Amino acid sequence: MTPEERAELACLRRARDLMDRRYAEPLDVPAMAQAALMSPAHFSRRFKAVYGETPYAYLMTRRIERAQALLRQGMSVTETCMAVGATSLGSFSSRFTEIVGETPSQYRARDHAGLQTVPECVAKAGLRPQRRRAPALDA
Repeated sequence: MTPEERAELACLRRARDLMDRRYAEPLDVPAMAQAALMSPAHFSRRFKAVYGETPYAYLMTRRIERAQALLRQGMSVTETCMAVGATSLGSFSSRFTEIVGETPSQYRARDHAGLQTVPECVAKAGLRPQRRRAPALDA
């Protein structure tokens, strides 16, 4: 790995860390790119190449991950939506359902008592949301 590649990875990591820390704040690609010291288009391309998903998809996954924790604690769906930085309850619910596979209300209503004995860092890794791909339609 060249020094330039290492420097680029450090810049991308800086932007990813920004998303991890400030997921509840309004963040857009230009703001993330600025943290990485790159143009928005170059940042988006390089971020996807390195992390396997677009910056926006990564940010939304972090928001949904945090939303899952809040819902497990019993917070209402509306309060959770606002707490994680979503601006629309409908968009939040749609994205949550797309990523988790069930609505926020269904997720909140599930019994999460079995997770109370699991350390938070282990639960976080095991419950990390994975984007669910729509099945391919046969033509």
